[in-house]
Amino acid sequence: MPRRMIAAVRRNHALEHATVSILLGEVGQHTRLVGRASLDGFYIYGDVPAEKIGECAAEGLARLKQGESHLAVSPLCGTNLAVAGIMAGLASLMVVGNRRRFERLPNVLAAAVVAVVGAQPLGRLVQKHVTTSADLDGLEIVGVTPAGKGLIPLHKVKTSYRGA
Repeated sequence: MPRRMIAAVRRNHALEHATVSILLGEVGQHTRLVGRASLDGFYIYGDVPAEKIGECAAEGLARLKQGESHLAVSPLCGTNLAVAGIMAGLASLMVVGNRRRFERLPNVLAAAVVAVVGAQPLGRLVQKHVTTSADLDGLEIVGVTPAGKGLIPLHKVKTSYRGA
């Protein structure tokens, strides 16, 4: 059961990335968008009409199914931030000793910066192999509906999976 749940979120995460990428290409990079994958689809936070989200999600699904797996990995993904934070923390811990911590601050900061820079390609690899799956055979978009009325409009892209 957990394996199927993880696979579902990974598929929806990939489709969310593709959808956001295509949306930003159509409505402009100035538009603020946030996506969040779930078991049965994903949410898009942003002032974009549901019809436009549906069109871009359908295009993203088609393009991923046609092999454009690069759409599943995004430089805007929170996975990149998580990997950078973990690497910076670990690098800092490796440099800090038990004594004279303040004197080692320049080394700690340098190690953290190197780790964050190195985390950029690693974050993309983590996305590709851990947090997304571009294999969307059997995935279908069921619909796009408004999911909340707050300061930021919210839409739910519901998906269904008919696979093995």
